[in-house]
Amino acid sequence: MSLEDPTKVLLMSTSTKKIINRCNVYKGKWVFDNSYPLYDSKKCPFIRKEFDCQKYGRLDKLYLKYRWKPHGCHLPRINGGDFLERFKGKKIMFVGDSISLNHWQSFLCLLHSALPFGSTIINTQQNGYVSFLFKDYGVSVMLFSSHYLVDIEEEKIGRVLKLGSLKNAKIWNQMDVLIFNTWLWWYRNDSYRPWDYIQDGKKIVKDMDRMEAFRKGLMTWAKWFNTTVNTRKTKVIFQGITPSHYDGKGWNKKGVINCGKERRPVNGSRYPGGSPRASNVLKQVLKQIKKPFHFLDITTLSQLRKDGHPSKYSGLRGMDCTHWCIAGVQDTWNQLLYQALTT
Repeated sequence: MSLEDPTKVLLMSTSTKKIINRCNVYKGKWVFDNSYPLYDSKKCPFIRKEFDCQKYGRLDKLYLKYRWKPHGCHLPRINGGDFLERFKGKKIMFVGDSISLNHWQSFLCLLHSALPFGSTIINTQQNGYVSFLFKDYGVSVMLFSSHYLVDIEEEKIGRVLKLGSLKNAKIWNQMDVLIFNTWLWWYRNDSYRPWDYIQDGKKIVKDMDRMEAFRKGLMTWAKWFNTTVNTRKTKVIFQGITPSHYDGKGWNKKGVINCGKERRPVNGSRYPGGSPRASNVLKQVLKQIKKPFHFLDITTLSQLRKDGHPSKYSGLRGMDCTHWCIAGVQDTWNQLLYQALTT
C-alpha cells in the first residue's frame, strides 16, 4: 500500500489494487462548538482516575468545546446506537499501551451515552484482556494490554524483549475489529522499562538504538498481519503516533516545560514542531502492508491539542502531558474510528 498521502487511503482492494480517495479527514483545524462535549463525563462509569479531569479539579471547560473540522468536508458525530446495531455480535479489541487504555475508555463512554435506560453491561477479565459486553447487542469491547505488541518473556537471564516474537496474536486473530497502537514505551529507560535485555534475531543485547528496535518490532507485526490475518473477517486499524506536550518549543513557546497552563489548541492546521521521527518510521513500515487496513492518523490533529491533557488534574500526582482528558480529544479519535469502520 502506498502511503505517500496515507490519510487519503480509506480502502484498498487487494485484487485490483484500486485506491479509493475521499476527503482527507485528518487534515483540518479545531473550531469552537458549544454543542460539545459528546457526553457528560460524570455519567460515564468507565473513566479511570488518571483521565477524569473534571472530577479531579479542572475548572475550565473550554477544552471540551472544540470540534475537529476537516478541510472541505464534514466529519459526522459518532452515533453510538448505530454502531451497536451495525456491530451486533462482534468482538472489538484495542491492543496497545496506556494510550490504548485511554482511547478504549473514551470509546466505552461514547457507546454508553447512547444506550437505552436499563441496558446491561457485563465486565469480565480473562486471558490477559478486559472486556465489556453490551449484552443487548452482543457487542464486546475489549482491551489487550501490550506495551510493545511484540513479546516480553521471563528467562534465566531476566526479562527479554523479543523483537521477532508475537505469541499474543493467537488471541487477536479471534477478533472482528482490531485497533493497534504502540510507541510510548519504546524510549523508556532504566527502572521504567519492563525488560532487561533485547533479543534481535539470535542476538541478545543489553540495549540497542530504540528507534531501530521500534522499527523491527513493527516489522514483526507487519509480517504477522500480511501472513495470518483474514481481512474478510477482521477489520484492522493502526493508530498513528500520539504526541506529548512537555516542550513549549513545539508550539512556539520557549521556556514552557509542560502543558499545565495551556487552555486553547494551536491555531490553524500545522504544528510548528513538525512530525515526530517515530511517525516516519511507522509510515515506512506500514508501506509493507499488502492487505486492506486503515491508518488512524491522529498525530497532527492531536499535536494541535496542547490543552487536552490531564496535566495536574487527575487522581495521580505529577504532571501528565501524554495522556488525554475524558471527555476530550480522544472522542474525536473515535469519531474518526467510527467513520473508518462504517464507510
